[in-house]
Amino acid sequence: MSTLKIIIDWLSILAIPVIILFFLSYGYLKKVRVYESFVEGAKEGFDVGVKIIPYLVAMLVAIGMFRASGALDVLTWALKPFTSLIGMPSEVLPMAFMRPLSGSGSIGIMTDLMKTYGPDSLIGFMSSTMFGSTETTFYVVAVYFGAVNIYKTRYALTAGLLADAAGLITAVYICRLLY
Repeated sequence: MSTLKIIIDWLSILAIPVIILFFLSYGYLKKVRVYESFVEGAKEGFDVGVKIIPYLVAMLVAIGMFRASGALDVLTWALKPFTSLIGMPSEVLPMAFMRPLSGSGSIGIMTDLMKTYGPDSLIGFMSSTMFGSTETTFYVVAVYFGAVNIYKTRYALTAGLLADAAGLITAVYICRLLY
């Protein structure tokens, strides 16, 4: 095993404990009541969690209806000629559609693709690269903006979807290049 790999292994093992120790020490030096501050933050986090539950349920129901209705399959079939132009297998298209909507939905699609085509296939690599290089944009906008009562998201949705598109196109290009 190379020295660099040994160093990286040790750094990855020690990273979280060192960060926790740093914050505890810094709080102690600044005379902050660390435990009480942590508990107060946890209470606020719980309140936020309770506020976002209705938005989360609405989003999950809408995604379930979208998948169960067959709309995803129809959309995949209709866009197959266009995806072939950029080198994207049409089997990966449901992943590209689901990822901006739902993390758990996209994990389900990715798992199905891995079971069907294998993790070492082009489709497996491409779906996992898409998963890692994109965000659940609609989920973030619906849940987090809704939780703080922001209804005019301005450019957040557009910027998020453009970033998702860049991630998807780059995933196709890189996977085609490497695999």
